[in-house]
Amino acid sequence: MKRLHVILSSMLFTAFMVGPMILPISEAIAAEPLTANYSATPEKGAVEFALLKGYMWKYADGQFHGEKQITQGQFVSSLVTIRGLKDGEPVPQLPQGHWAKATYERAQKAGILTDVEINPDKLLTKEETALLVFNAWKPYRGVKDKGFTNTGALVTWGWMDPAPPGQPKFREDLPVTRADAAVILRKMWQDKYEIELGEKYALEFHKSLKVVDGYLIGTVPKGDKVLYLNVQFFNKGFSGIVGYSNGQSFKVKIDNFRGMGFSATNELDYSIASSYQYLDLIALARIKKTQQFSVTE
Repeated sequence: MKRLHVILSSMLFTAFMVGPMILPISEAIAAEPLTANYSATPEKGAVEFALLKGYMWKYADGQFHGEKQITQGQFVSSLVTIRGLKDGEPVPQLPQGHWAKATYERAQKAGILTDVEINPDKLLTKEETALLVFNAWKPYRGVKDKGFTNTGALVTWGWMDPAPPGQPKFREDLPVTRADAAVILRKMWQDKYEIELGEKYALEFHKSLKVVDGYLIGTVPKGDKVLYLNVQFFNKGFSGIVGYSNGQSFKVKIDNFRGMGFSATNELDYSIASSYQYLDLIALARIKKTQQFSVTE
């Protein structure tokens, strides 16, 4: 645990100095503690998770058919469900009465269909799937790195597997099966869950802050088993860091520090769910620095 906190301290210091970072999201994230832990293959666990959470569905024969290539309509429906979208705007490409019309209208309003050729029956490749992922996740993690295709960026981020050994790593033309999609979608579901949780803790921390007679007083939320919460004060003259974590309260003399950082971090893969900088400890204005897909855009 001490080693983990050293790593997180270094990460927060880097974020404070240069902004958000790109860190790969490991397959080590399991359903625990959000649901039961899966000891099966990642694909089997992801399928069970998807069915449990209700953002993927079985066929009429009662089977999931993870071996089938996923269609655009199936993947868009999952994204709309995970995002919890309710409002829509017209999608004239689909006729009235089409089974996917309402879903596509919600996706359209949310920007998920940007630069997408609308065809619910289309079998998706990795590049087409990755485009939908980045469109859907722009409100949470920003935009992809300019230096990569959608596939390359998503593989680099850790949400899509590279091509099999012996092939170019970022084969954009490879098919995406329903089992493959389940793995990607579980990462997205959990990322959204953690970001929303991290923002809740960040706001709770912010509301605890008050300035009294030249001192800053506050409390780091207790947190939970999902996220490690960390607050660090940066001494003037770059001479050190004073840190506090889950459940700890503090009273520090403002004149001793040049700024403060708050972070909520997944302890399994070190991905940052929420990060804020406070450069003015009297005004307590905060700057959002939550981890983004890209640091170049």
